[in-house]
Formats: sequence, C-alpha cells, structure tokens
Amino acid sequence: MTAIAIIPARGGSKRIPRKNIKTFQGRPMIAYSIQAALESGLFARVVVSTDDTEIAEVVRDWGAEVPFLRPAALADDHAGTVEVIQHAVGVLREQGEDFAYACCLYATAPFVTPADLARGLDALEGHPDKAYAFTVTDYASPVQRALRLRPDGGVESLYPQFYETRSQDLEPAFHDAGQFYWGRAEAWAQCAALHAPHSLPIRLPRHRVQDIDTLEDWQRAELLFATLQAAPR
Repeated sequence: MTAIAIIPARGGSKRIPRKNIKTFQGRPMIAYSIQAALESGLFARVVVSTDDTEIAEVVRDWGAEVPFLRPAALADDHAGTVEVIQHAVGVLREQGEDFAYACCLYATAPFVTPADLARGLDALEGHPDKAYAFTVTDYASPVQRALRLRPDGGVESLYPQFYETRSQDLEPAFHDAGQFYWGRAEAWAQCAALHAPHSLPIRLPRHRVQDIDTLEDWQRAELLFATLQAAPR
C-alpha cells in the first residue's frame, strides 16, 4: 500500500487573508496539518497543492513538498476540493508516482491527529467497496428544530412537522468535520462525489472540530486549541 497526502492551500483566501500561513498559536496554520501527516508515518510523500510561491516556501520549511504549482483555473473561489485533488493526483501520476490512496488533508485543520488519519485509512482498507473515508461530527442540537428568521423580525420553525416530536425521538444528524478525506486514487481520478453512500464516516467529538472561515472562527479555534493543550493528558 502506498499513500500520498495532498494538502490544498491556495493563496487567495479573502475572509481571512493568507490564512493558510497565518500564525496560529506560534506556527503557520498549515504546519499543523503537515506535522500530523509526517508524524503519522502513513504517507510516502506529503505534497502541498498551491498556486502561491510564498506558501510553497513556508511549507517546504516544514517538511512538505511542492512538486508543481496549481493552475490559476483551480485557485479561485469556485474551485472544488475534488477537482483540486483530481488535478494533483493526475500530475503526480504523470511524474511517475504510483499510489493506491490519496488523503486530502485541509491546511486549516489544527486539531487533526495522526491517530485519526490512521483510523481513516484503516476504515477504507477494511471496506474495499467504499471510495472515501472522511471526518464527521454530530450537531449539538437537533437540526429538525432549526429556526428561520423572518423578514418581519419574527421566527418560525424551519421543519414545523417536527415541532411536537421529542428530541430523543429525532434522527441524529451529522456534518462534515472539514479535516481530511481519504480516497482511493481511482476515485479521485474519476472525480467521484465525496458525500455519497460510497463514503465512510470517521466520527470525531465536537470539541475537536472547528471550521475556520471567518475571524470569529479563528478566535474560537485559538481558544479551543489552547484549552486542549492545557488539559491533563
């Protein structure tokens, strides 16, 4: 089995400028993903897909490779994860690399652990009928109890049919935890969908999951990270 880690890190983030290499708790944000990948021992190579030469310099300092620069067409706000990894898989194959699995590891995943990466690969290897394995966590509150804010300033149930249903009787709901996606190389090459029955969930506790898209997200992630670091082990 040969596996490659591919970390997508474009340079044009707008809501948090330069967020992939912005200092987070003393290190560039992307360094946490690189370190987890290297420490896991799962990967023949840890590759960063970027369009940005400054990012390329930073990630090389932290032990990752940048064997190509991503084309501009795959570096705008509309570029999808699957398409970006499909491109990276194709380029690496053209360069002569032979691998069975590729793991898309997000650059803004400071809570990712080598152990969770290993869980993802174990799950995928144990289910030859599946294409992907990726992290999920459960919603803190039942999604069926979601509210809509009305234009007149009031509120109403988004799913009124569940208004009288006891919370313990509602189906649990989960969301993508945004840390990593293990995939078979052929699934990436064929641009197979991620959120589909051919994917396996790797469950994470909510306290180790935080999207980082806004400055508020960033501040929350820093507080959570510091709390986890200070907790008894």
